[in-house]
Order: sequence, then structure tokens, then C-alpha cells
Amino acid sequence: MNAKLNFAFPSSTVTVASATLATVIAMGILWAVVALFQSRGAPMERLAAAERACALHAYQSDRAACMNEWLAASQPGTIARR
Repeated sequence: MNAKLNFAFPSSTVTVASATLATVIAMGILWAVVALFQSRGAPMERLAAAERACALHAYQSDRAACMNEWLAASQPGTIARR
């Protein structure tokens, strides 16, 4: 018996569809990571500003308390929900 292997190339439609699907999945993962970073805690620019404002404190505990106070004071007021 003489068996020949036949490796058929997928059509261009399947290639384009799979590349599109992979791109959509990658963009979805990227969007989810960005959304998680934005929703957790204060944005990095506010943290950096708080660090600069509290840089004169010698002890870490004093610096952390100063940063927490600075971040709380810089947050905009929220409107009560109904």
C-alpha cells in the first residue's frame, strides 16, 4: 500500500476569520485588564502627586497617613444615591 499524505491548505476565508477572531479575543482581554486597573484604587497620577506632597515625612507610617489624607481630600464629592 502506498499512502500519500494530503496536507490541504485552508482557504483564505478560514485564515482571515481565525485571525479576526484572535484579534477580537486579544482586544477583549486587553480591554478587561485596562478596565480592572482603572476601577481599582486611585489612578497612578493621583498616587504620584500624593507621594510628592508627602515626601517630607520621615517615617513610612506618617507618609502613608499623609498620602491617605491627601487622596481623600482630592477625591471629588459623591452624590448620594436614591
